[in-house]
Amino acid sequence: MNDRDSLRRRILVTLGVIALFRLGQSLPTPHVTVRAPEADHPVRWILDLLTGGGLATLPVFALGVLPCLAAPLLLRGLIALIPRLAALRAEGEAGARVLKRYQRRLTVALGLLGAAGALVFRGQSVLDGHGAIAVVCLTAGTAVVLRLTEVITDRGFGDGVRILLLAQVLAVLPPEFLRLYERTGWAAIAVTIVVTLSITVLTIVLAQGQRRVPVQYAKRMIGRRAFGGTPTYVPFRFPQANSPAVLAAVLLSVPAFFFGLGDHWWIAGYFVLVCLFAFARAAVRQDMDKVAGELVRVGGFVPGIRPGNPTAQYLDHVSRRIIAFGALCSGVVALIPAAGLALLDASPMPLVAGVTLQVVLVFLVSVSLDTTRQIESLRQQRRYAPFLR
Repeated sequence: MNDRDSLRRRILVTLGVIALFRLGQSLPTPHVTVRAPEADHPVRWILDLLTGGGLATLPVFALGVLPCLAAPLLLRGLIALIPRLAALRAEGEAGARVLKRYQRRLTVALGLLGAAGALVFRGQSVLDGHGAIAVVCLTAGTAVVLRLTEVITDRGFGDGVRILLLAQVLAVLPPEFLRLYERTGWAAIAVTIVVTLSITVLTIVLAQGQRRVPVQYAKRMIGRRAFGGTPTYVPFRFPQANSPAVLAAVLLSVPAFFFGLGDHWWIAGYFVLVCLFAFARAAVRQDMDKVAGELVRVGGFVPGIRPGNPTAQYLDHVSRRIIAFGALCSGVVALIPAAGLALLDASPMPLVAGVTLQVVLVFLVSVSLDTTRQIESLRQQRRYAPFLR
């Protein structure tokens, strides 16, 4: 099979798995009573995005990719608490395979707990025959979804969990926009277009932008020939994440709910907290002493800066400026949807709804960029394959 057929096959596998996934989210589970969802509730918005709207009707894939998202986070916490799991992570590839197996089992276990919890919340018993059958079907649906994510990761494009999450988000958003339009009219469309374009542009700029610090390598004479001296650079990027916006929203939701803070107060506080959390998160991840030491080891230096500690101080200065600018942009990105929904008065808690919209849009852009990079990488491999044989 040539590279063109391989590219086409990956696309068809991804599209086929997405179609099968959406079919499973429409198949009814036996012995489950369908209930109408509670409208205009921020928590329902978030759950619908994470489950593809499955909690309203409880289809076979009712939990969507939610167990697949929660299992790695829970396993990461268990690794920090259980020394045996930490030792497995330190064993390299063999330990990673064991942890991967544990993660699969944990995903199915979370699917079982989620299925039982959803039925109990509806007032249905899980101990009788009908309830047990429903729990088994929903748990099996979680196991099938887990396998579908692995098929996309191995044979399709992108990360399977992110692709299927993107599919179910796109399936939930149109009804939400229609409901918003019915309430606020054409203003909803105008605000949605402005918010979407603004977040998309800023997210792409942050994801693609970088500050390149030039690096020069010393020349070495081997015999009569000179080697080295090729100029290169150290790229500095601002690490993107939705966690600062989510954390700031959680901290502000409690006082906003109990004390009834005005829109201008929570918007200002939300902007400040997102900037602070984004700066702190990015600053902790920087280790310029290690970068400077690696440059000294390979014979590299920044032109005009002495190697060693002066280079580390210079890189730290540049890095903090990049982090400060990125944190400010993160605050602006987080502020746009929250302010837009507050102007529309679209929800009793616009902060929660705004964070949800921001996370969704940033996620859509990041998945699209990652998938585009993978497709471009495969095209480049196909283009240069004849020269590598």
